[in-house]
Amino acid sequence: MLHATGDLLTIDLSERSWTTSRIDDVLEAFIGGRGVATKLAYDRIPVDADPLGERNRLYLSSGPLQVSQMSFTGRMNATSLSPLTNGIVSTNAGGYLSRNFADAGYSCVELVGESDELLAIYVTDDGVEFEPIPDLEGATIPETSMVMDERHGLESDHLVTIGPAGENAVRYASLMTSNSRAFGRGGLGAVLGSKNVKTISFAGDSRPTIPLPDESASMDIHQDAATKDHIMKRQGTTGGVDLKNDMFSLPTQYFERMDFDEGVDGINGSAVESKKYKRGTCSVCAFACKLPTRDEETGLETEGPEFETVFSFGSNLLVDDIVDVMKSNELCDTLGLDTISAGVSIGAYLKATDRFGDTALIHELIEKIAYRKGVGNQLAEGVDRSHKDLGVKNWTVKGLEFPGHDGRVLHGRALGYATANRGADHMYSKVHNLEYEGTIPAEGLEGKAPLLVELQNLKAVKDSAILCRFANSYMSDERFERLFGTEYDVLLEAGAKIVDLERRFNNRRGFDRADDKLPYEIDGLEAALDEYYSERGWTNDGIVPEVSDTK
Repeated sequence: MLHATGDLLTIDLSERSWTTSRIDDVLEAFIGGRGVATKLAYDRIPVDADPLGERNRLYLSSGPLQVSQMSFTGRMNATSLSPLTNGIVSTNAGGYLSRNFADAGYSCVELVGESDELLAIYVTDDGVEFEPIPDLEGATIPETSMVMDERHGLESDHLVTIGPAGENAVRYASLMTSNSRAFGRGGLGAVLGSKNVKTISFAGDSRPTIPLPDESASMDIHQDAATKDHIMKRQGTTGGVDLKNDMFSLPTQYFERMDFDEGVDGINGSAVESKKYKRGTCSVCAFACKLPTRDEETGLETEGPEFETVFSFGSNLLVDDIVDVMKSNELCDTLGLDTISAGVSIGAYLKATDRFGDTALIHELIEKIAYRKGVGNQLAEGVDRSHKDLGVKNWTVKGLEFPGHDGRVLHGRALGYATANRGADHMYSKVHNLEYEGTIPAEGLEGKAPLLVELQNLKAVKDSAILCRFANSYMSDERFERLFGTEYDVLLEAGAKIVDLERRFNNRRGFDRADDKLPYEIDGLEAALDEYYSERGWTNDGIVPEVSDTK
C-alpha cells in the first residue's frame, strides 16, 4: 500500500536540540499525514497532558501524495491535543507549504517541550536552527511573513506561523501558512503559542521519490481536474450557498433560523464571484478553486470567503454584505483565528446582546478576541466555556463550534457531528454531500450509520495520503485502488484503525457516549448511535475495546 517515507524529526524546544528517528513501521501501517501523526500522538502524548502545557506535543506531517504531480495534493496535516475540545485534533491546510516541507526530507516533525523565549525555527535537510525573535511578539501573520522574507528570503509558503491569537492562547487560534491558508479547527495555533514558537520554516533539497503504484491513475485525476467544468472553479465552496438556503440548512441568527432569505443574495456564490479578480490554487493543483477577492471601492483584498465563513460571519450574524464578510475573513487570517469558531463565538455574544448585523461591532470583537481584551477574553474561550455566562445555547459538540450544514435538516450530518472525534466537524465524513445531492434522503437515520462509518474511514485515508476533499468528484473505488496499489476494503480497514486510535485516545481522556450528543433532538439518534458503535466494534458506551487492532 502506498505510504510516506522519511524520518521523524523531533525538536526539543526546552533544550533547543533535535534528533531524527526511523518510523518505517508506523508509516507502513498508517500511510502518512493524519494517520501517522495520530499514532505518534497516541504513543507519545501523556494521557493527562494539558493541551497548553509543556507535555503536549504538536505534529506536522505530509503524506505520500505530496511528492507527486497530481492535483488535489497541495495539503499538509497538523495534529495535537486541542485546547478547545480537550481531545485529539487533526487539521490540514492547503497552499504551497507541503512541497517545501517535503523538500526538507522528513515525513513528520514533532515539537516537544516549550521555549523560554519567543522563537523562529528553521528546518532544513541539514537540521534545525533556533532564533530568538522578541521583536516579533504580537506581530500579525503578514508582518511575520514580511520579516522572514526580508531577513532570510523565506516567503510565506515556507512558513507555519501564529498571529496574536496564538500567542494569547485563544482556544481556536489557527496555524497559518501562505498568509491566508489555515490549519483552522481545534486551536492548534494556541498550542504552538504555548510552546513560545512564532513561526517554523521548511526548506531543502531532499524531497523523497515515492513511485505511485499506477501513475496513469494520477494522470487521469489531474487531467479531469484541469479539463472538467465545476462551479467551484468560479465560486469555490460558496457555489452551494443558495442550495443550502433553499434546503433550510443555512444556520442563521445564531442558529435560531435555518434560512436567510432576506439577505442571502448579498453573500452567495455570485456575490463572491463578483469580487474575484484572479484564479487561485494550491501547489500543482489544476482545479484552482481558491478565491482571491478584491473590493474596488474600499481596496480590501482577501482570499475568500469560503462557504463556512459566509455562514459564520454572514447568515449566522445577519450580515448581508459580502464586503463585510470579506473584512471579517481578512481580520481572522491576519490575526490567526479559525473563522468558524470565531464567528460562532461572536454570534453567541450578538445573541446575548441583541446586536445582530452590527458589522462595526463584529470587526471590533474579532480584534478583541485575538488580543483577549475586554469581552474578547471571554469569547476567546469558545462557546462551550462561555455560553452559560452569556445566557445562550451551547452550539458545540465536544467543545467544537458548529459549521454551516444544519443537522436539524440533514440527519446523516447530525449523526456525523455526534460521532466525529473532532466534534462538530463537517469534514470528518462529508455525508451531507449525499444528502444535498439526494443520493440518500436528508431526513431520517435508517441505514446511515454503516454509510457514515465507511465515509469516515475513507476520509481518514484521504487525510493521511493527503488528498483534498474536493477531489471527491473525480475519485472512485477503482481509482483509489489504482492510486494506492491495494484493494478498496484494505484502505477502509486502514482508515478504521486511525478512527479507532483517535477514539481510544479520547476515551482515555474521559470521552464516551455522553459526549456524542447534540444540542437538538433527532428522532432515532440513540438507536443510530447503537448501530454506529456496533459497526465499529465499540461498546454501547462508545468505548474502543483495548483488544482492537490499532498497531
